[in-house]
Amino acid sequence: MPVPPPSAAADRCRTVTGKVLALLAAFGPDTPALTLSELARRAGISVPTAHRRVSELVAWGALERGPDRRLRIGLRLWEVGSLAPRGLGLREAALPFLEDLYELTHENVQFAVRDGLEVVFVERIAGRHAVPVLTRVGGRFALHATGVGLALLAHAAPEVQEQVLAAPLPAYTSKTVTDPMVLRQMLADIRRDGYAVSDGQVTLDALSVAAPIFSADGTAIAAVSLVVRADGAQPAALALAIRGAARGIARALPTLRQPC
Repeated sequence: MPVPPPSAAADRCRTVTGKVLALLAAFGPDTPALTLSELARRAGISVPTAHRRVSELVAWGALERGPDRRLRIGLRLWEVGSLAPRGLGLREAALPFLEDLYELTHENVQFAVRDGLEVVFVERIAGRHAVPVLTRVGGRFALHATGVGLALLAHAAPEVQEQVLAAPLPAYTSKTVTDPMVLRQMLADIRRDGYAVSDGQVTLDALSVAAPIFSADGTAIAAVSLVVRADGAQPAALALAIRGAARGIARALPTLRQPC
């Protein structure tokens, strides 16, 4: 459905910061490059206002204009975003263990944190011949479907779990668990077993085995997973390597804490 052009009154009611954030949020995996008019329409901002804000963002480096005159996220924004302590510190500590997991299996290795009711992927190592995955570094996904999301959700605060269970649970495949009662039991099993399995819940041909990473106070601050082809996968065997990597990462992060 096309977005209606913003009214002048609506434009005036938004703060400058709100307009800038709306412009940046208009970009996504399916819309990495936009014309000025497309960007204004997606952000709900008038073209003249978008032109002024975009000029400032381009000058600062948050946006870049390509030879085709389309606008893209600039390297300066990536540079600033990479300083986020939850991403930078976690990634630096985890990367040696993620690389070891990849060398051991040559399968997809993923590392993620929880942000509210979503999982955010901080790092990913993709095997050349491994099963294709939909995730990307910096991408978000629902907690209830992915291996890392399930591992984090199982150890999240009760109020977070209840929010997820009470909300609509989108189905990505015919195997995605969307029944709150079934999901509740899955979370209990994950806490008992120490690892999560997502079998065909994101794509039917992929199976993910994930383990949480705990801080010194017992808070699950991140999760690590292997994503392999579902056919012939042996989750319990994979879990041994993944849980070992999770313990190693935890030892490298003695002072990190998960924000509320």
